[in-house]
Amino acid sequence: MIVVRSFLLRCGALAVVACALALPARAARVGVLSDAFAGPTAANLAAQIPGNTYTAIDVSQSTPTLASLSANFDVILLFEDGVFANSTSVGNVVAQFAAAGHAVVLATFYDQDRSDAGGGGTIPHGWGAMEALDPNTTDGMGTAYALRTLNPSSIVPSPLTAGVTSLAALRGNPGPYAGGNLAKPGTFVVATWVQPNAQGLPDPAIAYRITGKACVIQVGIAVDYPVLASFNTLGTDFSGNFYQVWANAFAFGASGCQVAIGPGNPAQIALGWPNRASLDYWRAGFPFAITLDGKSIQSGFGPALVLHTKPDGSIST
Repeated sequence: MIVVRSFLLRCGALAVVACALALPARAARVGVLSDAFAGPTAANLAAQIPGNTYTAIDVSQSTPTLASLSANFDVILLFEDGVFANSTSVGNVVAQFAAAGHAVVLATFYDQDRSDAGGGGTIPHGWGAMEALDPNTTDGMGTAYALRTLNPSSIVPSPLTAGVTSLAALRGNPGPYAGGNLAKPGTFVVATWVQPNAQGLPDPAIAYRITGKACVIQVGIAVDYPVLASFNTLGTDFSGNFYQVWANAFAFGASGCQVAIGPGNPAQIALGWPNRASLDYWRAGFPFAITLDGKSIQSGFGPALVLHTKPDGSIST
């Protein structure tokens, strides 16, 4: 294609991909929201991933305002440890935070209170509006409580997987704290577990979804692993590039996920788009003509960039 080729001639093929994956050095203000272990998790992240700031907010009984979240945080880390009735209210305000253009990172056990988690012996309360923005549904069960090891062959080059070669949930009670998810159509899955989910389908380990201005990242392992009373030892109970995964998520979120989806950035062409909404956001800054599935969706300089929709809703050349 002439349009893509002209960009490659100017930037070089490797340079195009490199500029898509490079993350700017930027400290993130991370709000750590949970019904349990918010304080110890924030302190542990501060010790292990310095440069960012981490502020714990216990949401077990109360819900912070959108104004307070927007004023104080670039990224929200949302998880739980045990279902709680306030999850719907919290999910609604975090969804507003995301819709305003701030990134949200989800961790196990977020899935346990998702309204479709019906097989774990507990009754989920739901996350309200967050369930329209999160990258994954559950697999009908939620957290697998079974071994989860990262599948190296599934890793997609991305700011979220930079420096990540391994990750595992090895032990816990009644089993390891990871897995139990199913990617929605149009979600970018950049790594999966070797072990399938309860439906026998790929279980996303690291995934993200763009919906309008909202960027929601989901990492399918417990971020509070290191601060639990037991099964808290890196290398024995969980292993691999655990802290690198979270560092990547916060950095990508602090950039507004714009590195991989910035309006008009030609590097995006090599990566594709997770859904039509993300394409529409990107093409606002792209001056060339575009056709999608044989139909013109944008006029401009030519020849047109020719795109196609895949069965899962993602879009690529």
